[in-house]
Amino acid sequence: MSSIVPQGVAASDFSNALDEFAGVVGKDRVYVDEQPLSSYRDAYSPLADGEFLPSAAVAPEGVEQIKKILKIANAYKIPIWTIGTGRNFAYGGPAPRKSGYVMLDLRRMNRIIEVNEKYGYALVEPGVSYMQLYRHLRAIGSKLWIDPAAPAWGGVMGNALEHGAGYTPYGDHFTMQCGMEVVLADGEVIRTGQGALAGSKHWQVTKHAAGPQFDGMFTQSNFGVVTKMGIWLMPEPPGYKPFMITYEREEDLEAIFEITRPLKVNQIIPNAAVAVDLLWEVSAKTTRRHYFDGKGPLPQSIRKQIASDHKLGMWNYYGALYGPPPIIENNWKIVEDALMSIPGAKLYLDRENDPAWDYRVRLMRGEPNMTEFSIMNWIGGGGHVNFSPLLAPNGSEALAQYNLIKSRCHDHGFDYIGEFLVGWRDMHHILMIMYDRADEAMRKGAYDLFGVLVAEAAESGFGEYRTHLAFMDQIAKTYKHNDGALWDLHQRIKDVMDPNGILSPGKQGIWPKSMRTTS
Repeated sequence: MSSIVPQGVAASDFSNALDEFAGVVGKDRVYVDEQPLSSYRDAYSPLADGEFLPSAAVAPEGVEQIKKILKIANAYKIPIWTIGTGRNFAYGGPAPRKSGYVMLDLRRMNRIIEVNEKYGYALVEPGVSYMQLYRHLRAIGSKLWIDPAAPAWGGVMGNALEHGAGYTPYGDHFTMQCGMEVVLADGEVIRTGQGALAGSKHWQVTKHAAGPQFDGMFTQSNFGVVTKMGIWLMPEPPGYKPFMITYEREEDLEAIFEITRPLKVNQIIPNAAVAVDLLWEVSAKTTRRHYFDGKGPLPQSIRKQIASDHKLGMWNYYGALYGPPPIIENNWKIVEDALMSIPGAKLYLDRENDPAWDYRVRLMRGEPNMTEFSIMNWIGGGGHVNFSPLLAPNGSEALAQYNLIKSRCHDHGFDYIGEFLVGWRDMHHILMIMYDRADEAMRKGAYDLFGVLVAEAAESGFGEYRTHLAFMDQIAKTYKHNDGALWDLHQRIKDVMDPNGILSPGKQGIWPKSMRTTS
Protein backbone atom coordinates (compact mmCIF):
# COMPACT_ATOMS: atom_id res chain seq x y z
CA MET A 1 0.00 0.00 0.00
CA SER A 2 1.16 3.54 -0.73
CA SER A 3 2.79 5.21 2.26
CA ILE A 4 1.71 8.66 1.04
CA VAL A 5 -1.16 10.43 2.77
CA PRO A 6 -2.71 13.68 1.50
CA GLN A 7 -1.21 16.73 3.17
CA GLY A 8 -3.27 17.89 6.16
CA VAL A 9 -5.36 14.71 6.29
CA ALA A 10 -5.06 12.38 9.28
CA ALA A 11 -4.08 8.82 8.45
CA SER A 12 -7.23 7.48 10.12
CA ASP A 13 -9.46 9.83 8.13
CA PHE A 14 -7.70 8.84 4.94
CA SER A 15 -8.23 5.16 5.70
CA ASN A 16 -11.92 5.79 6.39
CA ALA A 17 -12.26 7.73 3.13
CA LEU A 18 -10.70 4.87 1.15
CA ASP A 19 -13.16 2.43 2.72
CA GLU A 20 -16.04 4.71 1.79
CA PHE A 21 -14.73 5.12 -1.76
CA ALA A 22 -14.68 1.31 -1.99
CA GLY A 23 -18.29 1.25 -0.86
CA VAL A 24 -19.17 3.41 -3.87
CA VAL A 25 -17.14 1.86 -6.69
CA GLY A 26 -16.12 -1.51 -5.27
CA LYS A 27 -12.86 -2.40 -3.58
CA ASP A 28 -11.28 -3.48 -6.86
CA ARG A 29 -11.73 0.05 -8.25
CA VAL A 30 -9.86 1.77 -5.45
CA TYR A 31 -6.13 1.51 -6.10
CA VAL A 32 -3.71 1.82 -3.20
CA ASP A 33 -0.88 -0.58 -4.04
CA GLU A 34 2.39 0.53 -5.61
CA GLN A 35 1.95 -1.39 -8.87
CA PRO A 36 -1.37 0.12 -10.01
CA LEU A 37 -0.41 3.56 -8.68
CA SER A 38 2.76 3.51 -10.76
CA SER A 39 0.58 4.12 -13.83
CA TYR A 40 -0.30 7.56 -12.45
CA ARG A 41 3.16 9.04 -12.81
CA ASP A 42 4.74 11.24 -15.43
CA ALA A 43 7.11 8.83 -17.15
CA TYR A 44 8.76 11.67 -19.10
CA SER A 45 9.01 14.22 -16.30
CA PRO A 46 11.79 16.83 -16.05
CA LEU A 47 11.58 16.37 -12.28
CA ALA A 48 13.41 13.78 -10.21
CA ASP A 49 11.71 10.48 -9.51
CA GLY A 50 9.44 10.65 -6.48
CA GLU A 51 7.72 13.92 -7.39
CA PHE A 52 3.98 14.21 -8.04
CA LEU A 53 2.93 10.77 -6.79
CA PRO A 54 -0.66 9.92 -5.84
CA SER A 55 -1.74 8.42 -2.54
CA ALA A 56 -4.54 6.39 -4.13
CA ALA A 57 -6.88 6.30 -7.12
CA VAL A 58 -10.59 5.72 -7.50
CA ALA A 59 -12.26 4.82 -10.80
CA PRO A 60 -15.99 5.53 -11.05
CA GLU A 61 -18.20 4.31 -13.87
CA GLY A 62 -20.72 7.14 -13.96
CA VAL A 63 -22.03 10.44 -12.68
CA GLU A 64 -23.85 9.02 -9.66
CA GLN A 65 -20.64 7.46 -8.39
CA ILE A 66 -18.75 10.71 -8.96
CA LYS A 67 -21.31 12.60 -6.86
CA LYS A 68 -20.83 10.15 -3.99
CA ILE A 69 -17.03 10.30 -4.29
CA LEU A 70 -17.10 14.09 -4.09
CA LYS A 71 -19.34 13.96 -1.02
CA ILE A 72 -16.77 11.74 0.72
CA ALA A 73 -13.87 13.93 -0.41
CA ASN A 74 -15.62 17.01 0.99
CA ALA A 75 -16.31 15.30 4.30
CA TYR A 76 -12.63 14.40 4.82
CA LYS A 77 -11.19 17.30 2.78
CA ILE A 78 -9.38 14.88 0.47
CA PRO A 79 -7.71 16.58 -2.53
CA ILE A 80 -8.49 14.74 -5.77
CA TRP A 81 -6.95 15.09 -9.23
CA THR A 82 -9.15 14.34 -12.24
CA ILE A 83 -7.90 12.64 -15.40
CA GLY A 84 -9.75 11.45 -18.51
CA THR A 85 -7.56 9.17 -20.60
CA GLY A 86 -4.42 10.24 -18.69
CA ARG A 87 -2.44 10.79 -21.89
CA ASN A 88 -1.50 14.44 -21.45
CA PHE A 89 2.15 13.58 -22.03
CA ALA A 90 4.79 16.32 -22.27
CA TYR A 91 2.55 18.28 -19.89
CA GLY A 92 2.49 15.92 -16.89
CA GLY A 93 0.59 12.90 -18.17
CA PRO A 94 -1.65 11.26 -15.57
CA ALA A 95 0.29 12.59 -12.54
CA PRO A 96 -1.26 14.87 -9.90
CA ARG A 97 -0.16 18.45 -9.25
CA LYS A 98 1.15 17.51 -5.81
CA SER A 99 2.08 14.26 -4.16
CA GLY A 100 -0.64 12.80 -1.98
CA TYR A 101 -3.67 13.63 -4.09
CA VAL A 102 -6.20 10.90 -4.82
CA MET A 103 -6.66 10.32 -8.55
CA LEU A 104 -10.20 10.54 -9.88
CA ASP A 105 -9.67 8.27 -12.88
CA LEU A 106 -12.46 8.58 -15.45
CA ARG A 107 -11.09 6.11 -17.98
CA ARG A 108 -13.93 3.67 -17.32
CA MET A 109 -16.37 6.36 -18.46
CA ASN A 110 -15.69 5.78 -22.15
CA ARG A 111 -19.08 5.73 -23.84
CA ILE A 112 -19.71 7.33 -27.21
CA ILE A 113 -23.24 8.38 -26.34
CA GLU A 114 -24.33 9.72 -29.70
CA VAL A 115 -23.07 10.31 -33.22
CA ASN A 116 -25.29 12.59 -35.28
CA GLU A 117 -24.56 12.24 -38.97
CA LYS A 118 -27.05 14.90 -40.04
CA TYR A 119 -25.62 17.72 -37.94
CA GLY A 120 -22.07 16.40 -37.65
CA TYR A 121 -21.34 15.90 -33.96
CA ALA A 122 -20.62 13.33 -31.28
CA LEU A 123 -21.38 13.29 -27.57
CA VAL A 124 -18.66 11.55 -25.55
CA GLU A 125 -17.51 10.75 -22.04
CA PRO A 126 -14.04 11.57 -20.62
CA GLY A 127 -12.43 8.20 -21.34
CA VAL A 128 -13.09 8.21 -25.10
CA SER A 129 -9.84 8.31 -27.08
CA TYR A 130 -9.35 9.58 -30.61
CA MET A 131 -8.71 6.06 -31.86
CA GLN A 132 -11.84 4.75 -30.17
CA LEU A 133 -14.02 7.43 -31.75
CA TYR A 134 -12.36 6.98 -35.15
CA ARG A 135 -12.92 3.22 -35.11
CA HIS A 136 -16.51 3.66 -33.98
CA LEU A 137 -17.25 6.04 -36.85
CA ARG A 138 -15.74 3.59 -39.33
CA ALA A 139 -17.69 0.69 -37.81
CA ILE A 140 -21.05 2.44 -38.21
CA GLY A 141 -20.24 3.60 -41.75
CA SER A 142 -20.11 7.28 -40.80
CA LYS A 143 -18.80 9.85 -43.27
CA LEU A 144 -17.69 12.16 -40.47
CA TRP A 145 -14.04 12.96 -39.73
CA ILE A 146 -12.57 13.51 -36.31
CA ASP A 147 -9.74 15.96 -35.67
CA PRO A 148 -7.11 14.06 -33.68
CA ALA A 149 -4.19 15.52 -31.81
CA ALA A 150 -0.83 13.98 -32.72
CA PRO A 151 -1.04 10.79 -30.57
CA ALA A 152 -4.06 8.56 -31.23
CA TRP A 153 -4.36 7.48 -27.60
CA GLY A 154 -5.21 11.01 -26.43
CA GLY A 155 -8.65 11.89 -25.13
CA VAL A 156 -11.24 13.72 -27.24
CA MET A 157 -12.58 15.56 -24.20
CA GLY A 158 -9.30 16.02 -22.36
CA ASN A 159 -7.52 17.59 -25.29
CA ALA A 160 -10.35 20.07 -25.88
CA LEU A 161 -10.40 20.97 -22.18
CA GLU A 162 -6.65 21.63 -22.37
CA HIS A 163 -7.09 23.97 -25.38
CA GLY A 164 -5.40 21.42 -27.64
CA ALA A 165 -5.17 21.57 -31.40
CA GLY A 166 -5.23 19.28 -34.41
CA TYR A 167 -4.48 19.49 -38.11
CA THR A 168 -7.75 19.44 -40.09
CA PRO A 169 -9.99 22.49 -40.65
CA TYR A 170 -11.55 21.58 -37.28
CA GLY A 171 -8.20 21.95 -35.54
CA ASP A 172 -9.21 24.29 -32.69
CA HIS A 173 -10.71 21.72 -30.38
CA PHE A 174 -12.35 23.99 -27.83
CA THR A 175 -13.94 26.01 -30.64
CA MET A 176 -15.42 22.73 -31.89
CA GLN A 177 -16.73 21.80 -28.45
CA CYS A 178 -20.47 22.26 -27.95
CA GLY A 179 -22.24 21.52 -24.68
CA MET A 180 -20.94 20.06 -21.42
CA GLU A 181 -22.28 18.13 -18.47
CA VAL A 182 -20.36 19.01 -15.31
CA VAL A 183 -20.43 17.73 -11.73
CA LEU A 184 -19.60 20.60 -9.38
CA ALA A 185 -17.62 20.16 -6.18
CA ASP A 186 -20.80 19.94 -4.09
CA GLY A 187 -22.18 17.18 -6.32
CA GLU A 188 -24.64 19.30 -8.27
CA VAL A 189 -24.87 18.34 -11.96
CA ILE A 190 -25.25 21.09 -14.55
CA ARG A 191 -25.48 21.14 -18.32
CA THR A 192 -24.29 24.12 -20.29
CA GLY A 193 -25.95 25.83 -23.26
CA GLN A 194 -29.12 24.24 -24.60
CA GLY A 195 -28.46 21.23 -22.39
CA ALA A 196 -29.96 23.22 -19.50
CA LEU A 197 -33.33 23.08 -21.25
CA ALA A 198 -35.41 20.12 -20.11
CA GLY A 199 -35.84 17.83 -23.09
CA SER A 200 -33.46 19.87 -25.25
CA LYS A 201 -33.25 18.70 -28.87
CA HIS A 202 -30.23 20.78 -29.86
CA TRP A 203 -27.61 20.55 -27.09
CA GLN A 204 -24.77 19.83 -29.52
CA VAL A 205 -25.98 22.11 -32.33
CA THR A 206 -25.45 25.51 -30.73
CA LYS A 207 -23.31 26.82 -27.89
CA HIS A 208 -25.80 29.57 -27.11
CA ALA A 209 -28.59 29.75 -24.56
CA ALA A 210 -30.13 32.45 -22.38
CA GLY A 211 -27.63 33.92 -19.96
CA PRO A 212 -23.83 33.64 -19.63
CA GLN A 213 -21.82 30.88 -21.29
CA PHE A 214 -19.84 28.80 -18.82
CA ASP A 215 -18.17 26.18 -21.03
CA GLY A 216 -14.81 27.96 -21.09
CA MET A 217 -14.83 28.18 -17.31
CA PHE A 218 -14.38 24.42 -17.11
CA THR A 219 -11.35 24.29 -19.43
CA GLN A 220 -7.90 24.25 -17.83
CA SER A 221 -9.58 24.79 -14.47
CA ASN A 222 -10.57 23.02 -11.28
CA PHE A 223 -14.14 24.29 -10.95
CA GLY A 224 -15.90 21.03 -11.81
CA VAL A 225 -15.63 17.52 -13.26
CA VAL A 226 -16.72 17.40 -16.91
CA THR A 227 -18.55 14.14 -17.57
CA LYS A 228 -20.01 14.66 -21.06
CA MET A 229 -18.99 16.88 -23.95
CA GLY A 230 -20.23 17.47 -27.44
CA ILE A 231 -17.67 17.76 -30.24
CA TRP A 232 -18.38 18.91 -33.79
CA LEU A 233 -17.11 16.57 -36.50
CA MET A 234 -16.16 17.45 -40.07
CA PRO A 235 -18.22 15.95 -42.92
CA GLU A 236 -15.95 14.04 -45.30
CA PRO A 237 -15.12 16.46 -48.14
CA PRO A 238 -15.43 15.43 -51.82
CA GLY A 239 -11.74 16.18 -52.37
CA TYR A 240 -8.50 16.36 -50.37
CA LYS A 241 -5.11 17.65 -51.55
CA PRO A 242 -2.22 17.44 -49.05
CA PHE A 243 1.10 19.03 -49.83
CA MET A 244 4.56 19.55 -48.38
CA ILE A 245 7.06 22.30 -49.20
CA THR A 246 10.64 22.29 -47.95
CA TYR A 247 12.57 25.51 -47.31
CA GLU A 248 16.36 25.64 -47.24
CA ARG A 249 17.10 28.39 -44.73
CA GLU A 250 16.11 28.92 -41.12
CA GLU A 251 15.44 32.59 -41.82
CA ASP A 252 12.82 31.58 -44.43
CA LEU A 253 10.47 31.29 -41.45
CA GLU A 254 9.72 35.00 -41.73
CA ALA A 255 8.60 34.83 -45.36
CA ILE A 256 6.69 31.58 -44.78
CA PHE A 257 4.33 33.17 -42.30
CA GLU A 258 4.02 36.51 -44.05
CA ILE A 259 2.75 34.51 -47.01
CA THR A 260 0.65 32.14 -44.90
CA ARG A 261 -1.23 34.77 -42.89
CA PRO A 262 -3.58 36.04 -45.64
CA LEU A 263 -4.07 32.49 -46.92
CA LYS A 264 -5.21 31.44 -43.45
CA VAL A 265 -7.24 34.49 -42.48
CA ASN A 266 -9.14 34.20 -45.76
CA GLN A 267 -9.44 30.41 -45.36
CA ILE A 268 -7.74 29.66 -48.68
CA ILE A 269 -5.76 27.13 -46.62
CA PRO A 270 -8.54 25.87 -44.32
CA ASN A 271 -6.59 23.52 -42.09
CA ALA A 272 -4.03 24.06 -39.36
CA ALA A 273 -0.95 24.44 -41.55
CA VAL A 274 2.34 23.68 -39.83
CA ALA A 275 6.01 24.47 -40.34
CA VAL A 276 8.07 21.66 -38.83
CA ASP A 277 11.76 22.06 -38.13
CA LEU A 278 14.36 19.69 -39.57
CA LEU A 279 14.97 17.60 -36.45
CA TRP A 280 11.32 17.11 -35.54
CA GLU A 281 10.65 15.98 -39.10
CA VAL A 282 13.59 13.60 -39.41
CA SER A 283 13.04 11.97 -36.00
CA ALA A 284 10.44 9.70 -37.59
CA LYS A 285 13.21 8.11 -39.67
CA THR A 286 16.50 8.18 -37.79
CA THR A 287 18.21 9.02 -34.50
CA ARG A 288 20.67 11.66 -33.39
CA ARG A 289 23.37 9.11 -32.58
CA HIS A 290 23.31 7.92 -36.20
CA TYR A 291 24.80 11.27 -37.15
CA PHE A 292 26.51 12.62 -34.05
CA ASP A 293 27.57 11.15 -30.72
CA GLY A 294 28.85 14.38 -29.15
CA LYS A 295 27.13 16.56 -26.58
CA GLY A 296 25.40 19.86 -27.14
CA PRO A 297 23.43 21.05 -30.17
CA LEU A 298 24.15 19.49 -33.54
CA PRO A 299 26.78 21.32 -35.63
CA GLN A 300 25.37 23.11 -38.66
CA SER A 301 27.35 20.81 -40.98
CA ILE A 302 25.52 17.79 -39.53
CA ARG A 303 22.15 19.50 -39.92
CA LYS A 304 22.90 20.14 -43.59
CA GLN A 305 23.90 16.50 -44.06
CA ILE A 306 20.63 15.33 -42.50
CA ALA A 307 18.64 17.65 -44.76
CA SER A 308 20.48 16.38 -47.83
CA ASP A 309 20.16 12.70 -46.91
CA HIS A 310 16.42 12.91 -46.31
CA LYS A 311 15.42 15.58 -48.84
CA LEU A 312 14.27 17.93 -46.13
CA GLY A 313 14.47 21.63 -45.46
CA MET A 314 15.36 23.55 -42.34
CA TRP A 315 11.57 24.09 -42.34
CA ASN A 316 9.08 21.60 -43.74
CA TYR A 317 5.64 23.03 -44.37
CA TYR A 318 2.48 20.94 -44.46
CA GLY A 319 -0.99 22.01 -45.45
CA ALA A 320 -4.03 20.68 -47.29
CA LEU A 321 -6.97 21.83 -49.37
CA TYR A 322 -10.46 20.35 -49.06
CA GLY A 323 -13.72 20.44 -51.01
CA PRO A 324 -14.99 19.93 -54.54
CA PRO A 325 -12.05 19.28 -56.92
CA PRO A 326 -12.67 22.40 -59.07
CA ILE A 327 -12.50 24.61 -55.99
CA ILE A 328 -9.38 22.82 -54.76
CA GLU A 329 -7.60 23.34 -58.06
CA ASN A 330 -8.61 26.98 -58.23
CA ASN A 331 -7.32 27.65 -54.71
CA TRP A 332 -4.25 25.50 -55.29
CA LYS A 333 -2.96 27.87 -57.94
CA ILE A 334 -3.11 30.73 -55.41
CA VAL A 335 -1.41 28.65 -52.70
CA GLU A 336 1.29 27.24 -54.96
CA ASP A 337 2.21 30.61 -56.48
CA ALA A 338 2.45 32.21 -53.05
CA LEU A 339 4.33 29.56 -51.08
CA MET A 340 6.69 28.62 -53.91
CA SER A 341 7.85 32.23 -54.31
CA ILE A 342 10.52 31.74 -51.62
CA PRO A 343 13.88 30.92 -53.26
CA GLY A 344 14.88 27.27 -52.89
CA ALA A 345 11.36 26.02 -52.10
CA LYS A 346 10.66 22.45 -53.21
CA LEU A 347 7.12 21.11 -53.57
CA TYR A 348 6.03 17.53 -52.82
CA LEU A 349 2.61 16.07 -53.53
CA ASP A 350 3.83 12.60 -52.62
CA ARG A 351 6.92 11.10 -50.92
CA GLU A 352 7.41 7.36 -51.27
CA ASN A 353 8.41 5.35 -48.20
CA ASP A 354 8.47 8.44 -45.98
CA PRO A 355 6.79 7.76 -42.62
CA ALA A 356 6.73 11.46 -41.71
CA TRP A 357 4.84 12.33 -44.92
CA ASP A 358 2.44 9.42 -44.41
CA TYR A 359 1.83 10.51 -40.83
CA ARG A 360 1.02 14.11 -41.75
CA VAL A 361 -1.21 13.10 -44.67
CA ARG A 362 -3.22 10.85 -42.40
CA LEU A 363 -3.40 13.41 -39.61
CA MET A 364 -4.68 16.16 -41.92
CA ARG A 365 -7.53 13.91 -43.02
CA GLY A 366 -8.51 12.96 -39.48
CA GLU A 367 -6.83 9.56 -39.14
CA PRO A 368 -5.30 9.15 -35.67
CA ASN A 369 -2.00 7.32 -35.39
CA MET A 370 1.06 7.06 -33.16
CA THR A 371 3.87 7.90 -35.59
CA GLU A 372 4.86 11.09 -33.80
CA PHE A 373 5.88 9.14 -30.72
CA SER A 374 8.87 7.95 -32.72
CA ILE A 375 10.36 11.34 -31.84
CA MET A 376 11.16 9.74 -28.48
CA ASN A 377 13.88 7.75 -30.24
CA TRP A 378 15.80 10.86 -31.35
CA ILE A 379 17.66 11.16 -28.05
CA GLY A 380 16.71 7.97 -26.23
CA GLY A 381 15.74 7.80 -22.59
CA GLY A 382 12.19 9.05 -23.17
CA GLY A 383 12.31 12.42 -21.43
CA HIS A 384 10.44 15.27 -23.04
CA VAL A 385 8.52 18.35 -22.01
CA ASN A 386 6.73 20.84 -24.26
CA PHE A 387 7.12 24.59 -24.04
CA SER A 388 4.13 26.12 -25.83
CA PRO A 389 4.00 29.90 -26.32
CA LEU A 390 1.41 31.65 -28.44
CA LEU A 391 2.07 34.26 -31.09
CA ALA A 392 0.47 35.80 -34.16
CA PRO A 393 0.97 34.50 -37.71
CA ASN A 394 3.48 37.27 -38.25
CA GLY A 395 6.77 36.51 -39.98
CA SER A 396 9.09 38.79 -38.03
CA GLU A 397 7.46 37.80 -34.74
CA ALA A 398 7.84 34.10 -35.53
CA LEU A 399 11.48 34.48 -36.51
CA ALA A 400 12.29 36.55 -33.42
CA GLN A 401 10.64 34.01 -31.13
CA TYR A 402 12.38 31.15 -32.90
CA ASN A 403 15.80 32.80 -32.60
CA LEU A 404 15.27 33.56 -28.91
CA ILE A 405 14.16 30.03 -28.06
CA LYS A 406 16.79 28.34 -30.22
CA SER A 407 19.50 30.45 -28.60
CA ARG A 408 18.39 29.48 -25.09
CA CYS A 409 18.19 25.81 -26.10
CA HIS A 410 21.78 25.97 -27.37
CA ASP A 411 22.92 27.84 -24.24
CA HIS A 412 21.69 24.87 -22.19
CA GLY A 413 23.13 22.25 -24.55
CA PHE A 414 19.91 21.21 -26.28
CA ASP A 415 18.85 21.02 -29.91
CA TYR A 416 15.93 23.13 -30.99
CA ILE A 417 13.12 20.71 -31.96
CA GLY A 418 9.85 22.45 -32.73
CA GLU A 419 6.97 23.34 -34.97
CA PHE A 420 4.74 26.35 -35.64
CA LEU A 421 1.05 25.53 -36.10
CA VAL A 422 -1.20 28.23 -37.58
CA GLY A 423 -4.75 28.42 -36.31
CA TRP A 424 -6.80 31.25 -37.78
CA ARG A 425 -5.39 34.48 -36.35
CA ASP A 426 -3.01 32.81 -33.94
CA MET A 427 -0.09 30.41 -33.91
CA HIS A 428 1.01 27.74 -31.47
CA HIS A 429 4.76 27.33 -31.20
CA ILE A 430 5.54 23.89 -29.77
CA LEU A 431 9.09 23.33 -28.57
CA MET A 432 9.92 19.73 -27.69
CA ILE A 433 12.73 19.71 -25.12
CA MET A 434 14.19 16.22 -25.42
CA TYR A 435 16.44 14.58 -22.83
CA ASP A 436 17.53 11.24 -21.42
CA ARG A 437 15.81 10.90 -18.04
CA ALA A 438 18.59 8.59 -16.87
CA ASP A 439 21.07 11.44 -17.33
CA GLU A 440 20.57 13.54 -14.20
CA ALA A 441 22.45 16.56 -15.51
CA MET A 442 20.53 16.51 -18.78
CA ARG A 443 17.17 16.18 -17.03
CA LYS A 444 17.96 19.06 -14.67
CA GLY A 445 19.20 21.11 -17.62
CA ALA A 446 15.84 20.66 -19.34
CA TYR A 447 14.04 21.83 -16.21
CA ASP A 448 16.25 24.90 -15.90
CA LEU A 449 15.86 25.71 -19.60
CA PHE A 450 12.10 25.60 -19.32
CA GLY A 451 12.07 28.07 -16.44
CA VAL A 452 14.29 30.48 -18.37
CA LEU A 453 12.05 30.25 -21.43
CA VAL A 454 8.92 31.06 -19.42
CA ALA A 455 10.50 34.19 -17.98
CA GLU A 456 12.05 35.44 -21.21
CA ALA A 457 8.96 34.76 -23.30
CA ALA A 458 6.84 36.75 -20.85
CA GLU A 459 9.31 39.64 -20.94
CA SER A 460 8.93 39.65 -24.73
CA GLY A 461 5.11 39.67 -24.50
CA PHE A 462 4.46 35.99 -25.20
CA GLY A 463 2.40 33.76 -22.92
CA GLU A 464 1.96 30.00 -22.90
CA TYR A 465 -1.39 28.42 -23.61
CA ARG A 466 -0.66 25.14 -21.84
CA THR A 467 2.09 23.76 -19.66
CA HIS A 468 3.59 20.99 -17.58
CA LEU A 469 2.46 20.53 -13.98
CA ALA A 470 5.80 21.74 -12.63
CA PHE A 471 5.48 25.16 -14.27
CA MET A 472 1.82 26.00 -13.73
CA ASP A 473 2.49 28.43 -10.90
CA GLN A 474 5.33 30.18 -12.69
CA ILE A 475 3.26 30.67 -15.82
CA ALA A 476 0.19 31.81 -13.88
CA LYS A 477 2.32 34.58 -12.35
CA THR A 478 3.37 35.85 -15.78
CA TYR A 479 -0.25 36.87 -16.43
CA LYS A 480 0.16 39.83 -14.10
CA HIS A 481 -1.86 42.67 -15.60
CA ASN A 482 -3.27 44.82 -12.80
CA ASP A 483 -1.38 42.86 -10.12
CA GLY A 484 -2.61 39.49 -11.37
CA ALA A 485 -6.29 40.41 -11.37
CA LEU A 486 -7.24 37.51 -13.64
CA TRP A 487 -5.80 34.86 -11.34
CA ASP A 488 -7.35 36.67 -8.36
CA LEU A 489 -10.67 36.20 -10.13
CA HIS A 490 -9.92 32.51 -10.72
CA GLN A 491 -9.25 32.03 -7.01
CA ARG A 492 -12.34 33.99 -5.94
CA ILE A 493 -14.42 31.67 -8.13
CA LYS A 494 -12.59 28.67 -6.66
CA ASP A 495 -13.43 29.74 -3.11
CA VAL A 496 -17.14 29.99 -3.91
CA MET A 497 -17.50 26.87 -6.04
CA ASP A 498 -15.15 24.58 -4.12
CA PRO A 499 -14.80 25.94 -0.57
CA ASN A 500 -13.09 22.79 0.70
CA GLY A 501 -10.59 22.92 -2.15
CA ILE A 502 -10.98 19.26 -3.13
CA LEU A 503 -10.96 19.53 -6.95
CA SER A 504 -7.51 19.40 -8.56
CA PRO A 505 -5.84 21.95 -6.25
CA GLY A 506 -3.19 23.95 -8.09
CA LYS A 507 -4.47 23.16 -11.57
CA GLN A 508 -3.17 25.96 -13.82
CA GLY A 509 -1.98 27.82 -10.73
CA ILE A 510 -5.48 28.03 -9.22
CA TRP A 511 -5.19 27.11 -5.54
CA PRO A 512 -7.85 26.85 -2.84
CA LYS A 513 -7.56 29.28 0.07
CA SER A 514 -6.22 26.59 2.42
CA MET A 515 -3.23 25.85 0.16
CA ARG A 516 -2.26 29.29 -1.15
CA THR A 517 0.38 29.97 1.45
CA THR A 518 2.16 26.66 0.76
CA SER A 519 1.93 26.59 -3.04
